[in-house]
Amino acid sequence: MDNFGFSKKSGILMAVSSLPSPYGIGTFGKPCYRWIDFLASTKTVCWQVLPLNPTAYGDSPYQSPAADAGNPYFIDLDDLAASGLLTKEELQHARHPSGKVDYGWLFYTRFDLLRKAYRRFKGEAWYTRFCRENEWVEDYALFMALKCAHDYRPWTTWEDKYKYYAEARRHADEFRREMGFWRWVQYTFFRQWRKVQAYAHRKGVQIIGDMPIYVAYDSVDVWRNPGLFLLDERLNPTCVAGCPPDGFSPDGQLWGNPIYNWEVMRSQGFEWWVKRIAQNMRIYDILRIDHFRGFAGYFSIPFGDTTAKNGHWEYCPGKELFATIKERLPGTRIIAEDLGFLTPDVRELLAFCGYPGMKILQFAFFDDDAEYLPRMFPSDNCVVYTGSHDSDCTRSFCANLSGDVLERFKKECPTHRRSRTQALINMALESRANLAVIPLQDWLGLTNEEGRMNTPSVPYGNWTWRVKRIPGKKVLALIKSKTKEYGRNR
Repeated sequence: MDNFGFSKKSGILMAVSSLPSPYGIGTFGKPCYRWIDFLASTKTVCWQVLPLNPTAYGDSPYQSPAADAGNPYFIDLDDLAASGLLTKEELQHARHPSGKVDYGWLFYTRFDLLRKAYRRFKGEAWYTRFCRENEWVEDYALFMALKCAHDYRPWTTWEDKYKYYAEARRHADEFRREMGFWRWVQYTFFRQWRKVQAYAHRKGVQIIGDMPIYVAYDSVDVWRNPGLFLLDERLNPTCVAGCPPDGFSPDGQLWGNPIYNWEVMRSQGFEWWVKRIAQNMRIYDILRIDHFRGFAGYFSIPFGDTTAKNGHWEYCPGKELFATIKERLPGTRIIAEDLGFLTPDVRELLAFCGYPGMKILQFAFFDDDAEYLPRMFPSDNCVVYTGSHDSDCTRSFCANLSGDVLERFKKECPTHRRSRTQALINMALESRANLAVIPLQDWLGLTNEEGRMNTPSVPYGNWTWRVKRIPGKKVLALIKSKTKEYGRNR
């Protein structure tokens, strides 16, 4: 099947935050354009990113305070200087020598710098048009203005005239100046990202975005739409999301996100979801939806529990939702992250939608005929990965293999003797999957200590990995040769 507009191609997974930059985090600056040049030179078709949304407490892009907004940290400061909004001295102070992302430092320094640029901004027609065409920006700006006024405390702790959205709108004029800053931040983010996206298209590179299934409780999305979530009269969750206990996590996973009120969403024609996915498709070419199985059935945990042990499964009207998406947003290209506890209803939903699912090769060696083995793929309508942003770097994964798992690996990867990591990459590229996506860490041969992005259930120290520089000729030649060898080149 050809669900992407292409077949038998390859991609590389790397977050924008992981790009090299002198300013403490990857941005939409020159290294981003050099990265796209690198992808084009290797004949790679897709760049897969992590969510571009703002981060908050915990630094996870999957727990954002705004599902529609962009991360202010990604704004290219050099572009602002070139426009006369920042000085050379201010740029110098914005430099950070750390090889990893220092989110605390960014929080306490970056917004002050952006405020200086905003004060020098004179306004332009594109800014006015952006604010007019993106209705969500007004509520986002008010939410962030209120956040600042309350020392970034959760909205549930605000006094009632701000805690309740309808009341807060009546007081919006009190925060007019601060709201202007947050509108400008989003305008600047999307103006720069549009240029990155246009450049990628000129180079023949398509961008795969990532949309979390849930939104954070402390978010503008819950604050302005409390009726779309299972909350009580004081706007506290009655239940929260997570995953059930399993062999890897005896207590399960307690994510803490509020759960959608699917009955209300259905009565409104799933309009909230249509708008959300439409917004994502304006900034990406292909959209990966995280935790897709949650659209068949979701795991509900009583609010206040400290583990997921008392949770239970609930039905979700996923078929109705995606039938609506197909009708309202025809041609939308979606990848379904169908990993985890898969029940017949999940497989039925995936077949109904026709979206390609994901195959993670690191999951392929725990059973003799695991469904993640390429020889078990039922069709080419899937996307294969060596690993994901939540898994081991493949070099560490391979080094830790033992017993029956190691024996299966050796059997399935006959080229393992020279390099186990490269053998798994080869397996992905050789597979029948329509698209093969390799994390950059695996192409670089990094270990967990050098390059792991996230460890699930570990609340701190994640999302900080950055590449020191755009890979050089040796890595470029390797990727290009492998892409050609396995027939995935453009």
